[in-house]
Amino acid sequence: MSMVHRFANWLETHWVIPAYSGWVLAAFSICFLASAINTMAGWLYVISGISFALLGIAALLPVRSLRGIRVQRRPIDPVSSGDRLTIELEIQNQSKDPKTLLQFQDMIPFVLGQPIQRTIETIAPQETYRWIYYQPTQQRGVYRWYTMQLRTATPLGLFWCRRHRHAPATAIVYPTVLPLVACPLVDEMGQEDSPEFHSRDRRSNAANENITRSLRPYRWGDPIRLVHWRTSARYGQLRVRELEVFTGGQEVVICLDSAHIWQQQDFEQAVIAAASLYFYAARRQLNTRLWTADTGLLQGYRVVLEALASVNPGEEPSKSGPPNRPLIWLTQNPLSINTLPAASRWVLWPSASPTEQKNLLTREHSGILINPEQPLHSQLQSPLR
Repeated sequence: MSMVHRFANWLETHWVIPAYSGWVLAAFSICFLASAINTMAGWLYVISGISFALLGIAALLPVRSLRGIRVQRRPIDPVSSGDRLTIELEIQNQSKDPKTLLQFQDMIPFVLGQPIQRTIETIAPQETYRWIYYQPTQQRGVYRWYTMQLRTATPLGLFWCRRHRHAPATAIVYPTVLPLVACPLVDEMGQEDSPEFHSRDRRSNAANENITRSLRPYRWGDPIRLVHWRTSARYGQLRVRELEVFTGGQEVVICLDSAHIWQQQDFEQAVIAAASLYFYAARRQLNTRLWTADTGLLQGYRVVLEALASVNPGEEPSKSGPPNRPLIWLTQNPLSINTLPAASRWVLWPSASPTEQKNLLTREHSGILINPEQPLHSQLQSPLR
């Protein structure tokens, strides 16, 4: 921004700045005054005097018009990425005079979009104007902004006056949660070293596995082999069997390697994967937790979503580090996979060539190597390597 623009901005926010019509009238007033001095004609003095008086009044009235206006903002409900934020403001006219021809501009972060502008024709004395608008979102995050701008040139349109009002806002955009139908990463956790899995009742557990737990309506992507045809014929719509899956009785800990320096696009996919795995495990009624380098272990839908909305790569690692128990490790660092506890799983976003990446992977743990050219939704439901 040049020095002239900075000065003009300061002038408008601290006093007033002439509009185009104001500059024109000021130029005519100066010309009339110069002509009056040159010709000593009284009527030219009168015209120039009236013009300057009109400019003075036009400069004072916009400042006065913005007084007595109070802005309050209602809390913004969180949404998922791709949905629209509902932003609601209350603009109160606390004065005894009506406020006319006002421009309001909500200074939202540039990541969300351009500032939102609204023109209000009239706010009656002691009345409140409610302004509601909907802002699309494209990326998860926690967005904060603090000010709203009020601008007017009323009543003559010769001078612009702009003032700021303190109206803090916090908008939380959750990451997308993929609707996983099956996920071997979660379903097979704890099968290697579970005491139940190696007990005398191993045959009993194996017999209980894949027993029908309940029936539900068919969803796109369900295997045809799970369709219960007799019940489907009775209800006139496809019904799918939900099977019991033996998980070894262990809790599921999903760890996002946020201390590592990621490629931004891969990290956004990892956040989506972490949210999807957490909700899938929670729907299976497993004791599920999330770990990130900055927050440590977390539990609860809203707490987890807010943590994933604000997480960033390259965070300062906590002193405790990841828990020393079987976990699902989401990373872009293949060397960290070799240090995982026994019976852990991994999801790796490759940062090197596929051949080099395979050579670095350990054979002690199973996991999924993400292919950036394939949908993440289908890869999270694929068999482990």
